[in-house]
Amino acid sequence: MQLFYDQHILPEAKTHFIEAEESKHILRVLRKQVGDEIYMTNGNGYLFKSLITSIFGKKCQVEIVDVTFQEPPKTKLHIAIAPTKSSDRFEFFLEKATEIGISEITPLLTKNSERKRLNLARCEKIIQSAMKQSKRVYLPKLNELVKLDNFLETLDPKVSKYIAHCEDKDKIELNAIKHSINTICVLIGPEGDFSAEEIDLALHHAFLPLGLGSKRLRTETAGIYVALGFQFLGYL
Repeated sequence: MQLFYDQHILPEAKTHFIEAEESKHILRVLRKQVGDEIYMTNGNGYLFKSLITSIFGKKCQVEIVDVTFQEPPKTKLHIAIAPTKSSDRFEFFLEKATEIGISEITPLLTKNSERKRLNLARCEKIIQSAMKQSKRVYLPKLNELVKLDNFLETLDPKVSKYIAHCEDKDKIELNAIKHSINTICVLIGPEGDFSAEEIDLALHHAFLPLGLGSKRLRTETAGIYVALGFQFLGYL
């Protein structure tokens, strides 16, 4: 099964015009024709089994023959992470975290951040592609780049909160977490780590120090490690 994405398709729809960019991939790259079967998702848990019924220039229309809904993960994982200086490494994190099943990503601007601007449109395309490739039907939410202090002020206080940092302090190891709250948020800093002031600020906002083993990990590796860890614990 090859999966396509169109955020505008509704669960109750009987027919649908697929957006031009996705239609181009269906028609010009994959050479699909009228009568061919395709599967689509709107990124909100729905899988649509469809038949191509007509082609209008750069768009195609489908008839929806079956709709199924997949329940969301029992836990939503939100990783707030400082983008790496290398855009390739950050994009690698976006891709793999999406494949694993992350729910939300917030790029952070911190004192030691090496990247202070982000091409969100490109990041969004990478996430969409990873969702389709891994045949997932939930599209992670990608937020705009935000300063750490602003993020801490606006985060829902009911979320289970952790900060992964390199300071030599007592920490909860990932495999020891006993989780009962529906959403987990983990902060991951830049290559130079969070500053001491930023760590103290996060602790003041009820974040708990999180250990990621004895090795010092790159930023994108730490993000993937966290996502995999919660998946292995059965939360995703």
